[in-house]
Amino acid sequence: MKPIALGLLLAVSLTAQAMAKEKTNISAGLAVDQQLSAVLEVDDHYRFTLGNGGTAFDYLFQHGTFDNPDIPVDWYVGAGGWAEWDDDYGVRLPIGLDWAINKQISAYGQVHPEVNFHGGPELQLGGALGVTYSF
Repeated sequence: MKPIALGLLLAVSLTAQAMAKEKTNISAGLAVDQQLSAVLEVDDHYRFTLGNGGTAFDYLFQHGTFDNPDIPVDWYVGAGGWAEWDDDYGVRLPIGLDWAINKQISAYGQVHPEVNFHGGPELQLGGALGVTYSF
C-alpha cells in the first residue's frame, strides 16, 4: 500500500509541476467511485478520485463524439490505477460517457474493467457516476 501511495503522490507532484507552466482547465465535484468520493479533473485528461473506500487516478487518453448531433454526450477511454484503504490495489480501464449539462456542469458515468493484484491477479468490473463543476 505504501509504494502505491508514494507513486500516486509522485504522479500528482509531477503533473502539477508540468501544468504550472500553462493555463489549465480544472473541474471539481462528487462521485460514487471509491464509495462516496471527491473528484478533481485537470485538462479533461487527468482524473483524481479520493473517497471513503480508497483513491484512484485515471488518464483519459481518448475522447470522441458520436456522429449523430442529437446525442448530447461524448465518450472517453482511459487507463488508471486504484488503491483501497484495506490494501486492495490494481489497474483499470475506464470507458465512459460525459454529458455537458451546461458550460460549467457536467455529469459522467463509466464502467472500468480492473485487475486486483492484492492476493494474486483477479479480474473485476467496477463503475462510477459523478458530477463536476468547471472553474
